[in-house]
Amino acid sequence: MKYLSIAIPCYNSQDYMAKAIESCLILKEDVEIIIVDDGSKDDTGRIGDEYAALYPESIRCVHQENGGHGQAVNTGLKHATGLYFKVLDSDDWFDQSSLVKVLETIKTLYKKDENVDMFIANYVYEKPSENKTSVIKYTNALPQDRTFRWYDVKHFYPQQNLLMHSVIYRTQLLRNCNLQLPKHTFYVDNLFVYEPLPYVNTLYYINVDLYRYFIGREDQSVNEKIMISRIDQQIKVNKMMIDCCDVMQLRSRKLRNYMIKYLTMITTVSTVLLIKSGTEEHLKKKDELWNYLKVQNPELYKAVKHTLLGGCMQFDSKIGKKMITTGYTISQKIFGFN
Repeated sequence: MKYLSIAIPCYNSQDYMAKAIESCLILKEDVEIIIVDDGSKDDTGRIGDEYAALYPESIRCVHQENGGHGQAVNTGLKHATGLYFKVLDSDDWFDQSSLVKVLETIKTLYKKDENVDMFIANYVYEKPSENKTSVIKYTNALPQDRTFRWYDVKHFYPQQNLLMHSVIYRTQLLRNCNLQLPKHTFYVDNLFVYEPLPYVNTLYYINVDLYRYFIGREDQSVNEKIMISRIDQQIKVNKMMIDCCDVMQLRSRKLRNYMIKYLTMITTVSTVLLIKSGTEEHLKKKDELWNYLKVQNPELYKAVKHTLLGGCMQFDSKIGKKMITTGYTISQKIFGFN
């Protein structure tokens, strides 16, 4: 039995995918690694096949026509046989000692017949160009080393969102909620985390720095200039998050508040990028996005608007826009993203 399936979406990843794969090759009898070659035009597929031949009990390499990151995650989930499912991007890696701790915890809980819906671990921004690392922990917000529910959750700081880097979902839960990420769309990692949240009843936080998130490649999807060039995909994901469930009807107040906070963050990012672009077309799209939220779910619109960030996003004056972009730049420097 495999306790953890790790999907590694790869597109033209020949120069760095080995580090990601090698970081998973520990406790191989417990881990399933699914390399998804997303129609690569370099040696990615060949490298994946070589690893699969070397470790046939642990690694599979699946080849598909190019469908984008979301479709690669869908393919990984389709082929997963592990009890839990984790995504590792091909330019990132795991800390192996932390992975061992996570696996030991999963195995212990399984033997106790405790099927936790979502595990959470820390992640680390790795920015070698500035010789800088930033660890995102949840020690103030989440109980440690025990199963808990949403009512046990305390206050999340702005930088403490649960991202794809920090979450491990129970595989069957993802299938139960019919998670299907859109093809040829970037930034679907937010949907991957957000959409299943209403199905999560039990959580478990392990205070280890598991995921190492590399920041610095010029062609990286989170590069600000690239994000602006792909703003329509960001808006698409933003709207899908608005539509995926009626957040305001969730019974758990803390889950509801957290999902409002998460949606506010994504809508803030969309808004800031549209403002920083500065074109008339993009400023119009900013207004259209907020109007979409207002029309689709007026109650959710009010909740987002009245958060700290959401309220600021409505400033249309030059001073207001300057405040928004300055605050965003300061956050980038503090938290190390982009």
